Amino acid sequence: MSELPEFYFRVRENGAAVYRVDTQNRQRRIEMNEIAVVNIKNGRVKPHGDHVLTPEETRVIAEWMAEREALLARRDLDDIHRTIDHLNLTAQWAQSRADDAALEDVTDRLLMAMHDLRSVLVRKKADRLMKGDKG
Repeated sequence: MSELPEFYFRVRENGAAVYRVDTQNRQRRIEMNEIAVVNIKNGRVKPHGDHVLTPEETRVIAEWMAEREALLARRDLDDIHRTIDHLNLTAQWAQSRADDAALEDVTDRLLMAMHDLRSVLVRKKADRLMKGDKG
């Protein structure tokens, strides 16, 4: 069996619960002692109970947070690329396979979502272009 990591991060909605893994006990059982809760959105690290984080624990948590934020950013961008593919597939479906009832079911919601997206993208593009003119 491979060696277990010293720390385990149980991912939660906005971060993780951080555990120190202990196998050095008499029963040779794996024990996980919660040492902190991490909130990725606001960057807070809250020690669990009376636990005082060591410099090593603080370093490991900071490294995990940086890696997690990078992973989530990559996933967001990957989701957007998938959305582009889905929009293309949706256009093909609407043109070649959709019947009137299916189109009636989705047209208004798709048009509103696309209008909203277009408005945001055009505004953001204009903002970037204005920044470029000033720089």
